[in-house]
Amino acid sequence: MIARLAAQCGLPLLGFALVVALWHGAISWFALPPFILPTLPSILARMASDVLPLGAAVGVTLFEAFVGFALGSAIGVALAVTFVLLPRLEAVAVPVLVAINSVPTVAYSPLALLWFGIGPVSKIVMVALVVGFTLLLNTLHGLKRADPAAIALLRSFGAGSAGIMLKLRLPGALPAIANGLRVGVVRSMIIAIVTEMLGAYRGIGWMIYEGTQTMDFLQVWAAVAVGSLASMGFYGAIAWLDRRFIWWR
Repeated sequence: MIARLAAQCGLPLLGFALVVALWHGAISWFALPPFILPTLPSILARMASDVLPLGAAVGVTLFEAFVGFALGSAIGVALAVTFVLLPRLEAVAVPVLVAINSVPTVAYSPLALLWFGIGPVSKIVMVALVVGFTLLLNTLHGLKRADPAAIALLRSFGAGSAGIMLKLRLPGALPAIANGLRVGVVRSMIIAIVTEMLGAYRGIGWMIYEGTQTMDFLQVWAAVAVGSLASMGFYGAIAWLDRRFIWWR
């Protein structure tokens, strides 16, 4: 057990150690001033001194990302199931959805801020838009991989399209859905933070924007570090659920 845990944690820790070494090496070798690349101890000290505002900000961003992630995931899976049951609707709707998502999502952020305000709703809508499309594509791929022989067998026992969906297609698509969730988690935090930077009252993105405007680069780096840690924790939770409940992968 200890050896397995060491093997799982050893390489990530080695990667972080390499980043730290390169970070301090770049500062020393190129004599970089603090406003370009501050030292890690100075960033950690700023995180410690601003622990309350950073904690409140990351709580807001995580709330927006989580609600948008949950809403977008539910919509994406529901649309995928609907499209498989109604193939003609898929042929009409999917090209439109692809066209909408072909434009960088950030381009829609000003519209979301205009329509829904600079509060949390605009960030939740943007996250749901991105995550929903990701889950739609992954779920469609998983649902369509069902074994035709297994489908024919269920039909021979009188199962309809809904029964086949519940008993065969959805269980078989769970690994693909889990992959979509992993991608969606990362994108949800990115979109929430970027939309906050364009307009917000609070949040990690707002702290990054505020620090940039006031030339307080330690605040920027501290907010970036906290946002990164929160994203890693969010991703780790989804990865744990994946390993816990989709054990047959």
